[in-house]
Amino acid sequence: MMDTLIRPTMTLWQREIIRFYRQRSRIVGALATPILFWLLLGSGFAGTFHSGSESGGVGYAEYFYPGTMIMVVLFTAIFSTISVIEDRKEGFLQAVLVAPVARSTVVLGKILGGTTLALGQALLLLAAAPFLGLRLGVGDLVLIVAILFVVAFALTTLGFLIAWKMESTQGFHAIMNLVLIPMWLLSGAFFPASGASGWLRAVMFVNPLTYGVAALRRSLYAGTVSVGPDVPTLAISIFVTCGFAVLTFLAARSLASRPLDIGLA
Repeated sequence: MMDTLIRPTMTLWQREIIRFYRQRSRIVGALATPILFWLLLGSGFAGTFHSGSESGGVGYAEYFYPGTMIMVVLFTAIFSTISVIEDRKEGFLQAVLVAPVARSTVVLGKILGGTTLALGQALLLLAAAPFLGLRLGVGDLVLIVAILFVVAFALTTLGFLIAWKMESTQGFHAIMNLVLIPMWLLSGAFFPASGASGWLRAVMFVNPLTYGVAALRRSLYAGTVSVGPDVPTLAISIFVTCGFAVLTFLAARSLASRPLDIGLA
């Protein structure tokens, strides 16, 4: 029984990994773009970003660092879930769905593939932590990896939900620009909530990605600097992020259990 669940999941996971590394442009786009943002914006806003209690007493490059890691995760999740649309056009998805395996294994395999890719690229950026003066112990690293995994899983699943009913990659990119990018911008990754207007703070409060960024920020800077008064606690941030991941997966599994009526003609 377990073999019929694990083998299809791992096969789809492996396919996503191999497919990604055969397309070098995806690697460059998913990793180089956020790093370029971090370097340019970190340098450009360094003179105008006032280090104080609202920013946790750090410079903008340090403040933007956790947000850049989440951006890496977001970009990789976006690129990986585009494969859902491509698989439908090629007929691969329809072939998998009629196979004698549970729909949840198909969903989990695709999502775990994107999650692994997103986590791997975020960990490459984590290697820059010593250059920011961050000294991370083994326990800190384990916590950071766990948080990045959950955030990557949630964002990949969200991308999966959007891509599942999309007929074209152009439509997917339109939704991405309308939903996913603003979701990142209003997560506390780009600017602290204390510096925003009242309605923006309310949006940031209900944005689930805010808590993923907060959890990463607290785990990175624990015991070194203050992270700011408006950043949610680590416990609350982890709880909301895990809940977000679970809810999006349940929604993806429910969506995939319905008949796929796009691209069958």
